[in-house]
Amino acid sequence: MNQTRPQTAALDYFRWAFIVTAIGLLLGGWVGWQSTRTLSGMATVFFVCSVLAVLEISLSFDNAIVNANTLKDMTPVWQHRFLTWGIIIAVFGMRIVFPLLIVVVAAKIGPSDAVILAAARPEEYARIMHEAHLPIAGFGGTFLMMVGLNYFFDHEKDVHWIAWIERKMARFATIKGIEIAFVLGLILGFSTLLEGEEAIAFVHAAVYGLLTYFVVHIVGGLLDASQKTMSAAAKGGFGAFLYLEVLDASFSFDGVIGAFALTQNLFIIAIGLGIGAMYVRSMTIMLVDKDTLSEYRYLEHGAFYAILILSIVMYFQTLVHIPEVITGLGGAGLIGLSLWSSIRHNRREARRSDDENNRRPK
Repeated sequence: MNQTRPQTAALDYFRWAFIVTAIGLLLGGWVGWQSTRTLSGMATVFFVCSVLAVLEISLSFDNAIVNANTLKDMTPVWQHRFLTWGIIIAVFGMRIVFPLLIVVVAAKIGPSDAVILAAARPEEYARIMHEAHLPIAGFGGTFLMMVGLNYFFDHEKDVHWIAWIERKMARFATIKGIEIAFVLGLILGFSTLLEGEEAIAFVHAAVYGLLTYFVVHIVGGLLDASQKTMSAAAKGGFGAFLYLEVLDASFSFDGVIGAFALTQNLFIIAIGLGIGAMYVRSMTIMLVDKDTLSEYRYLEHGAFYAILILSIVMYFQTLVHIPEVITGLGGAGLIGLSLWSSIRHNRREARRSDDENNRRPK
């Protein structure tokens, strides 16, 4: 992408995010006025939409970094498709359709009935969503854990941030299936802390998350391989696109469920999280265009550590409630530390280069 797009000022990347923010907040204010007919009600909805947008950004900043890591190897055509079709799927699919599908499956009702339930009986709708949290946490936590472990269990990985941990993981990566064994061990461990049907539901959902991870990679690999035989330009195409969409879905679980703690109105949730998703898209484009992951060598590490922590948090949420603000701040803190470490590394390298130049005979 950085080969086809001229360098742009940082704020220019967020132009569409700002536009969507203005439209979304106005729409949120209108929803508040229509539902309460009071200025205080309108202001409350306006505020909730703003908080939801911040929640989505804080929970998904690591998502933007991982997206950028995958996007940089995709063809410009598929980069464009992900940043257009992908954002439509992310906003409308995950923030509107996905919560409706959960209620359809959990309550065993039709899609139209789920929409009516969301509009007419939001309390019941929210209750069903919260009851479905355990299998969602099992599925999403397992998928994200595999994403994180796959990054660190790589014997070809030679750049390490927390070296004493990452070197061992890279060394053990030669053992086939070690990350799968680790995840299965965690699934069994957490299932022993649950009782009866909850334990069964958690294990089933976690296994589906594991299978989904492998299916996405297998199907994506097969599709990209077949496309590559037809055209070299198709490399890094639909398979990577599919992987990023499932990854975004897994990241979205926590935000969608957590949003019901602020409001039970599905439409307000969609507005707030949709605004946040646009900022994630803008950050992804900026990271790729400016080649930020290469400039700050540990930033990617921080993102994948944040993914691993999020996956563990989702597992623990099957036992106790963990506020989303803790999850968001934890991920942002790790990414901030990795950025600080990257800046320190760059300064050390610059000083070393200057010292070498000064020692050379003139």
